[in-house]
Amino acid sequence: MPLNNPKGEFVRPETAFRNRITADGSSGFKAAIGRYHLYVSLACPWAHRTLLLLGLKGLNQAISHTVVDWLLVPAEGWKFTDSKPKCTLDTVNNCQSLREIYNKASPDYSGRVSVPVLWDKERQTIVNNESAEIIEMLNSEFNEFAKHPKLDLYPSHLREQIDATNDFVYTGVNNAVYRCGFASSQDAYDVAVVKLFETLDELETRLSKTRYLVGNQLTLADVRLFTTLVRFDWVYVGIFKCDVRRLTDYPNLWAYCRDLFQTSSIAETVDKDHIRNHYWQSLKQLNPNGIVPRGPNLDFLQPHGREKLSK
Repeated sequence: MPLNNPKGEFVRPETAFRNRITADGSSGFKAAIGRYHLYVSLACPWAHRTLLLLGLKGLNQAISHTVVDWLLVPAEGWKFTDSKPKCTLDTVNNCQSLREIYNKASPDYSGRVSVPVLWDKERQTIVNNESAEIIEMLNSEFNEFAKHPKLDLYPSHLREQIDATNDFVYTGVNNAVYRCGFASSQDAYDVAVVKLFETLDELETRLSKTRYLVGNQLTLADVRLFTTLVRFDWVYVGIFKCDVRRLTDYPNLWAYCRDLFQTSSIAETVDKDHIRNHYWQSLKQLNPNGIVPRGPNLDFLQPHGREKLSK
């Protein structure tokens, strides 16, 4: 169950593991082929970010990953299975649940168990479970082993703008959808939903002028927005009551989302079934009977026409 404050506002807990991998090993965790492993969910937007970086940078052969069961049972947490499509058993630690991975890293750990998790096979511990930091590491610290080492989604000359955009998008979109969905009072929901759609309206205007969010090139800011947008009409409009407007009601945001979907390896990281089944069947406090809606059917391969904004 989500943690809410007395006003009924959803409060996201801080992540607990915040070490860094560096190319030179100065952090104590040196980048290497085969040393690190990601535990992810195809349903989770935060974990989805890391899969996008693996594909975009060409790191799938350097860093392995395990996909948890899309069904999240509160009493059990994230589990491993091979009985559902694209879900995999834990062949690295042979654990039955992600809680066991956390306790293997820290026997006294009793906090929130979340994905993604970046695991160090050599030191047998969790390096980091904060998606924003993991994608920065994947972008820069594994270039020696990447198929696309020259691709830089966090270039130094744009970092200030990217950081500011990330803060804006996190507060107004990434976390705002959860503040809508898990609000336990009308006032908390009203504040959250107004903030969400004010931000989407502003992004719609911004993206009418530029193809990407920052510097007219693909950056981590786009990665972080995309994983929420691609889920918006499938789940957030309905189960999280983010229904003032749909993504498809925003001409520029919808075209932008299709543009990113059609970029390089991104499409193969999007799994409609995992996303819809997870939200509609796991969140029994919001959907007690676990019924998964049939729609909407979205055509992400429809031409987006945004190439002209790159000129």
